Amino acid sequence: MERGSRESFTRMGTLGIEEECFVVDDDGRPTSGTDDLVYEHDPPELLEGRLDHELFKFVIETQTPLIEDPADARESLLEIRQALVGHATEHGYQIAAAGLHPLAKWRELEHAEKPRYRSQLDRIQYPQHRNTTAGVHIHVGVDDADKAVWIANELRWYVPVMLALSANSPYWNGYDTGLQSARAKIFEGLPNTGMPTYFEDYEAFDRFERRMLETDSINDRGELWYDVRPHTAHGTVELRTPDGQADPNVVLAFVEYAHALVEALAEAYEDGTSGSQHRRELLDENKWRAIRHGHAASFIARDLEGTVDLGELVDRECERLGIDGIKRIYERDSGATRQRRLLEERGPDALCESLLLGTS
Repeated sequence: MERGSRESFTRMGTLGIEEECFVVDDDGRPTSGTDDLVYEHDPPELLEGRLDHELFKFVIETQTPLIEDPADARESLLEIRQALVGHATEHGYQIAAAGLHPLAKWRELEHAEKPRYRSQLDRIQYPQHRNTTAGVHIHVGVDDADKAVWIANELRWYVPVMLALSANSPYWNGYDTGLQSARAKIFEGLPNTGMPTYFEDYEAFDRFERRMLETDSINDRGELWYDVRPHTAHGTVELRTPDGQADPNVVLAFVEYAHALVEALAEAYEDGTSGSQHRRELLDENKWRAIRHGHAASFIARDLEGTVDLGELVDRECERLGIDGIKRIYERDSGATRQRRLLEERGPDALCESLLLGTS
């Protein structure tokens, strides 16, 4: 039974970026291509050990190498994207990204044969059968296990902020859901997802992880699919919140924000700041607001007194943390808004083209 360990948490501030993307055909429509790209043909050297398929044969995942210096995040992400797109092109495919592919119809798409996914389909049934979601996962290294759990607790309030900014999945199964991030709601249909509860310290989280494994609630540690979690193997805090994105600049803005948040929270922990211990139900309300309203969301404030608009929050965060990427995301239309406008004004071909993965 594979388990993580307290000893994994040794380095502060390193980064890793995982992206789930869609394999599409010449017309930008979802197609089963992961067997070809992952198994039938050797990927480029850069992608060796960093390329995997997901539940559906049209969803593929990449991981960057360990990024020691945040200044190298852009180069690392773009190199991985370029390698993936080149590999796909060579074998007759294209790569796209969003929280959900607007034209993906889950009943018409093939599931992977990998035993892990077959086991999940058998165990979870309908919620997993329809899970055509794709997200961005950001790992930030933390040098102490208790600190990592404390940071993950605190990050829960910021999860809806990131989700609102990233909202890029209005369509599911060919239908306009009226949501800005339908991906987040579809994914919450699975067990062990959504907003995690508060954990007192590393021992409490480790006990929970162990109990879930020992009671056959999960088959492996990776099936704790919460929006934020201490990753007990990588020694990181992992944010699993944003919708997939075609534009690398949007992903990099979240990387910048996540890194700055974790560094600031690490300082607060070292200064002896007491944690907030927010009720999960209030955090769920904020997440719902992000799912429903995206860039137009307002949130229950961190001190739980009144509400704060996303725009005001973005200004405050950029000033507090010395960052600017999320401000640029907020000032442009959200992915969900762009998708709706493109479909209405120019039709499905233009919409599909707009989701093709950016590599520069």
